[in-house]
Amino acid sequence: MRRSEKEIKDIKIIYKILNEADVCRVGFSKANKPYVVPMNFGFDESHIYLHSSVEGKKMEILKENKNICFEVDVKSEIVKSEKPCNWGMHYMSVMGFGTAELIEEPEEKIRALDIIMDKYDPEGLNSYEYLESSLKRTAVIKLNITELTAKKS
Repeated sequence: MRRSEKEIKDIKIIYKILNEADVCRVGFSKANKPYVVPMNFGFDESHIYLHSSVEGKKMEILKENKNICFEVDVKSEIVKSEKPCNWGMHYMSVMGFGTAELIEEPEEKIRALDIIMDKYDPEGLNSYEYLESSLKRTAVIKLNITELTAKKS
């Protein structure tokens, strides 16, 4: 990271950012053409979990290239100034890289979907029951994180 004073190294803060973020922007690439998609997600210490339809552009790209990058951010605030070049942004962000794998085993798929649901329903107000027909139409992607950085500005 170019500006080391902005780097966040405390893993607890990194996990807090991942917990607070509502959207994960996921970057895929096919034939050197990037494709970025905002997605709901869940995470544990070494994985990001994503869900998708079993068909579509993301799934086509993953067949050819399992390398993914991702970004989340929180507490975004524009900082205005009298001079245009002095404007800026306050934020906290996490970026990472990894390799994707599709979860096929039903029990592991349900566990990953529960992780995603727990992120958006932390009080556990809803019970999670997944219809078998829905599970067959849902792809669950496990992103094995290989690199992780965080920044505050």
